[in-house]
Amino acid sequence: MKTFSAKPAEVTKKWVLIDAEGLVVGRLASIVANRLRGKHLATFTPHVDMGDNVIVINADKVAFTGRKRENREFHWHTGHPGGIKSRTMGQILDGKHPERVLVKAVERMVPRGPLGRQQMSNLRVYAGTAHPHAGSQPEVLDVGALNPKNKR
Repeated sequence: MKTFSAKPAEVTKKWVLIDAEGLVVGRLASIVANRLRGKHLATFTPHVDMGDNVIVINADKVAFTGRKRENREFHWHTGHPGGIKSRTMGQILDGKHPERVLVKAVERMVPRGPLGRQQMSNLRVYAGTAHPHAGSQPEVLDVGALNPKNKR
């Protein structure tokens, strides 16, 4: 018996729509990362981009377990002396780009490198309910129904 290895020409991509309202960020990010990579398929091949195109709406209404919204901080350095800065998850979600919390969570679960960057380009995250991909006829994936722990 030979090992199956998919070729890029054989891959058919689907469009998946996920409503993130009330879903726990880490659990949602792991499901989205698996969909982007194609690990949900029986024909998964690690070196081929065979994942789905994922659309996430209501990213500003995600939930956290515990007190992560107030206590967890993102740090960065400006490059100047004494230039360390930080923001809490709540500040980012209440700010100008709340979808970045989910994008960063998924980005850290996808492999680094050219293939990971290509797979991340198949992710579209929107803070509200409107999205411009209705023409692609995405199928709805109810992440909250997969496991009761996924919803808050």
